[in-house]
Amino acid sequence: MKFLLIMHQNPQVWDGLTEEQRNEVMSGHGGFMETITKSGELISTAALADPGQSAVVRVRGGVPVVTDGPYLEAKEFLGGYYLVECDSRERALELAALIPDAGVEGLGIEVRPVVFAGTADGS
Repeated sequence: MKFLLIMHQNPQVWDGLTEEQRNEVMSGHGGFMETITKSGELISTAALADPGQSAVVRVRGGVPVVTDGPYLEAKEFLGGYYLVECDSRERALELAALIPDAGVEGLGIEVRPVVFAGTADGS
């Protein structure tokens, strides 16, 4: 079964951490990636830029309209994800608990089953 382990970022929580705590979270991802790579559960991962660097595209009357900045004003935003394949929901929850962000007060990891996934090569 495939699961998306979604990391939401909250700037207020992140800014409340010491530099040492932030470095600990960031460096902890290396160990987590090593664990799920060795177990064969990692499919892919991505860390996303700050939403201030994003753009939103809407088509109105057949004309694309581009707006810079985040889609919504929100206190949390999508910071990144791990796409994993594991035997069960319980294992996906175990993996989510190993992500360093899960140990930070005010942050959490959303675990969502994947119902469809495709690739550029059609597999």
